Parts: sequence; structure tokens; C-alpha cells
Amino acid sequence: MATLKVLVVDDEPGIRSGINRILQNFTVGYPFMDEDFDFSIIEAETGEKAIETIDNQQIDIVLLDNKLPGIHGIEVLEYINKKNYDAEVMMITSYASLDLAVKATNNGAFNFVPKPFTPQELKSAMENITKHLFLKRISRKMNEEGQQLRFQFLSVLSHELKSPVNAIEGYLQIMKDKQVGDNIGDYKMMIERSLERLKGMRTLISDLLDLTKIESGVKTRDFRPVDITEVFRIARDTIEPLANQRNVKIQPVQEEEIYINADRGEIEIIFNNLLSNAVKYNRDGGEVIVGLKKQNGKLEITVADTGIGMTEEEVSKLFGEFVRIKNMKTKNITGSGLGLSIVKKLVELYDGEIRVESQPDVGSKFTVTIPD
Repeated sequence: MATLKVLVVDDEPGIRSGINRILQNFTVGYPFMDEDFDFSIIEAETGEKAIETIDNQQIDIVLLDNKLPGIHGIEVLEYINKKNYDAEVMMITSYASLDLAVKATNNGAFNFVPKPFTPQELKSAMENITKHLFLKRISRKMNEEGQQLRFQFLSVLSHELKSPVNAIEGYLQIMKDKQVGDNIGDYKMMIERSLERLKGMRTLISDLLDLTKIESGVKTRDFRPVDITEVFRIARDTIEPLANQRNVKIQPVQEEEIYINADRGEIEIIFNNLLSNAVKYNRDGGEVIVGLKKQNGKLEITVADTGIGMTEEEVSKLFGEFVRIKNMKTKNITGSGLGLSIVKKLVELYDGEIRVESQPDVGSKFTVTIPD
């Protein structure tokens, strides 16, 4: 049994003691974990005391109220983020506004639990934040120690596939038993949700396979002259159904042939990811503008969108594995968090580079440069 230290920051003694009672004999475990986790509770009644505690000992999870005497919880969160402490923060407050939610999310808060909460609501939230903390630390450990943890990480992700499979199975059972009636139209919502979950699973599996092949060195690279314009056209045709649903126009690039010596499959992955993101994170009725040119022995690919854009801080995190930018604008956008990490690794295999220019509510522009 491993123990996570939980700092409860709240000026109400009843809340602190209540959380202590709920978590006292509570454990979290998943099949992919070597051992279960229990919790050691540390209490702080002010933001100042919370900061002192965090500075002096390793805290794993912070349950943080915002309305505190002295400095507020959001300031404690900003401090944790600035210091880059390895702790996950969950806000527990009855004063959550949209502005607070946005600010807290931008500063790394994992989620919110509104007061008053039931024991089951708190336990469920603790299960989620514990799993998130475990996955994040495993991912970091993999980066530090190499590939020996790859199998365990794949086990984690196979577990993550179980949730959508269970949901789809539930919907199919309802339809099989005709629980809503005989009219197929009454099942439209269930069918749409099942298809959406299947799409997310397919993306996750595809991204995982790409990442594993790249990092393991197993993939045999097939270098030959590749028509970049043709590869772009195929990628555009693949993403167009999604673009049409959003009324997003993908502006055609010049049609002349551009050849470089490369692995065609790798170039396809780069285009598929860049175009997919440009559509997903665009606004309805927006545009994706693609540029291709070759000069001075280098291929330059630009993919610009008119979408939600990103802050400088968000851009700095963009290429990490399993990193998804989380804010109010992206909460309904699905993805594995692997696509851009894969693109960066592929570009670097060619001794190339990828750059990002972005502005919130204006859009983002990705520029990939690959030497021939």
C-alpha cells in the first residue's frame, strides 16, 4: 500500500474534519497499478499555512478552498504552479464563478468539487485525481528512464479504453432490448454517442501505434522521392468530412508537384495530425490555410487556422506526450494528447523543426521545416 499526502486547505473546521473522516479508510486502486493508494491528511486553515506546508514537505494532492482569510485559494494555486511543484490541485468551493474556473484551470487545477459534497462525490473525485497523478508520474518516469516502462503504460491506456467500450455495450444492450421503443429515431442520441466514442478509441489506438513505432526504432523507414502535394491532397480528403460538419474550409495549396526524399507514411502522419488539429480547434465557419514551398533545399509546410488559439504558456506545453490543453474552450474536444508529440518526433528525425505562432481567439499557425 502506497500513501499519498493530501493537504486540505479550508478555513471551516467542519469541512477539514469531514474530509478526514471520508478519506480515513478510503483506498484507490486500478488493475494497472502495482499497489493501491491510501491517503494521509494534513490540514491548513489559511493560504499562508498551506504555502508553508507545501514548501516544507512533499504534497501529492491539494484540496483547496478559494475563499480563505488572508490570501485566497487561487493565489495558492498560482504559487504551486509558479514553483512547479509535483502536486495535483482540486478546488473545493461554494463560490466558483466562471472567471474563477477559467483562472484556476489555466493555473493547472485538475477539477472542481462544489460544496456541499457527499462522501461519494468526494471519493469519486479522489479516484479521478489519483489516477491522473499516477499517469502523469508514470509518463515522466518513462521519459527519464527510457522504454522499459512502455508495456506498463500501454496497460494503463488499455484500461482507459474500457470506459468507452462499456458505454457502447450499454447503449447496444438498450437498443437490443428495445427499452425506448421500436422507433429507431428514439435511439439517435445513443448511436451518435457510440460513434463519437468509437472515433476517440480509434484515434487513441492509431496515435499509440505511431508513437511506439517511432520510439522503439522497430519501424523500417522507406526513403524514396515523395510528392508532398499529393500527400497533402489525400490528407485533406480524409479530414474533409469533419471539416464539412463544422463548415470549415480547407484552402487549397498550389498544385505543382513538390518532391523530397522521405518516408511517405511519416509525411502522411504529419499532415493528418496538423490538419486534424486545425479543424478540431477551429471555429464553426472558419478556415484552414495550408502553404507548401521548397527553397534552399528545405521543404516548408504551414498550416494556419482561424480557431481558438493559445496563450504563450499553453504553447510551451504543446508537444509533451499525453498533453492536452485544458480550458473552457477545449473541454468538449476529444483527443489522445499524442498527435503533436508524434509530429515533433517525426520532424526531428529529419533534423527539421516545428514552430508555433498563436493568439487566443485569433488562431494558430504551425510551420514545419524539413531539409531534403
